Amino acid sequence: MATRYPFYLLADSREGQMKEGEVTRTAPSSKPVQGNIRQGFVYERVPHITLKSIANNAEIDVIWDKWQQTLETTREKLNAVLKKKWNEWEIPRDAVGSWPEAAKKFHADWWQARITLQKEIDASIAAKAEFEYLYDKPYEDRKKVRVAGPFTVESLSPHRILGVDENDEFIDGLSDDGAEYGKRSFPQIILENLKTAGVQQAHKEDRITFTSMEPWPGALVCARGKYMEGESQKSAAIFIGPEFGTVQRPDLVEAAREAADAGFDVLIACAFNYDAHSTEFGKLGKLPILKARMNADLHMADDLKNTGKGNLFVIFGEPDIDLMTGKDGRLKVKVKGVDVFKPQTGEVVSDGADGIACWFVDTDYNSESFFVRHAYFLGANDPYGALKNTLKAEIDADAWATLNSDTSRAFEKPKSGRIAVKVINHLGDEVMKVFRV
Repeated sequence: MATRYPFYLLADSREGQMKEGEVTRTAPSSKPVQGNIRQGFVYERVPHITLKSIANNAEIDVIWDKWQQTLETTREKLNAVLKKKWNEWEIPRDAVGSWPEAAKKFHADWWQARITLQKEIDASIAAKAEFEYLYDKPYEDRKKVRVAGPFTVESLSPHRILGVDENDEFIDGLSDDGAEYGKRSFPQIILENLKTAGVQQAHKEDRITFTSMEPWPGALVCARGKYMEGESQKSAAIFIGPEFGTVQRPDLVEAAREAADAGFDVLIACAFNYDAHSTEFGKLGKLPILKARMNADLHMADDLKNTGKGNLFVIFGEPDIDLMTGKDGRLKVKVKGVDVFKPQTGEVVSDGADGIACWFVDTDYNSESFFVRHAYFLGANDPYGALKNTLKAEIDADAWATLNSDTSRAFEKPKSGRIAVKVINHLGDEVMKVFRV
């Protein structure tokens, strides 16, 4: 969070109602406001002026009557000093140098009033005419500052998707012998990159480096990788998720059973996304299950250079979360850390909250989409130093303490009976866990 952006006047706000009334030259709306951003902003607009809009504009007569008395009084004074009988259309634009000072003053006052009259009429015509909204030019709210950062959080839908061709017929990938993905299949590309890049974790010393990688004729397990655990060699079953889609918990259960029956030491699942319920499945008997999230760059297939550098496969362990209930019945969530697999010992240990960049809470999870209702930023070192420099002001320490915290604010029990917690590490990898309450 190190960049400052302008904020804009919400249409559903009192300030927005006042600005809308000012732009349209009408009385501001008195409807109650909720500050809902879905109602949009107050936008600049371009008028479409027609003769009909001018003829039907009754405000022009009101403006004319307001200024006519001033114009007539000033014109009579000017005629009296110069001993003329000028009508308003006969008054010259520039004063003559030989005129008395009083005449020059009355002349300047008359033209100033005449120009102001015309400006008010023009503004009224523009305000009353039909117009087009300029949606790329909302009015700025100078009293507020919008702070954001250079990152986004994206996820695939947890639902399965069936592919169809141009004739809306289902694609059977198993029976399509002529299908090609460059010169290599998607699993071949993943295994080649996995062998070279290994599996990265939050700490470099916990990286899993494979000494060999060979195909395995399983239903879900497609390869066997070998790596060193201290002085002994261990074998890992490799499960590759769909190229476009999300790995479900039943997939992991079936792959884990297959790996356990074949005598593997660990199951490493490689996928672009996992559903929320798969995060709760981290072990089958004595067999650890490691969920490695694949980098989206792997979609580039043959265009991606296999250098072994870059975080192509990253394991982000299950978050260690406590759900606390207060005396008033309200709930709080505490993030204690993230479970990390140690390839040197084969153990899963709990890492502290230092490996967490930010975490979010959906206090009423509907099992379909994650809605951020609470956001917390743990950061590292001085997490709000950059924000303080951006705002060029001191931050309210008490207000920031509610955001820079590993314990959430209290909230009511959800109507849906579920809450979801999403944790993101410094590499941008995310994991979500669902709780029933």
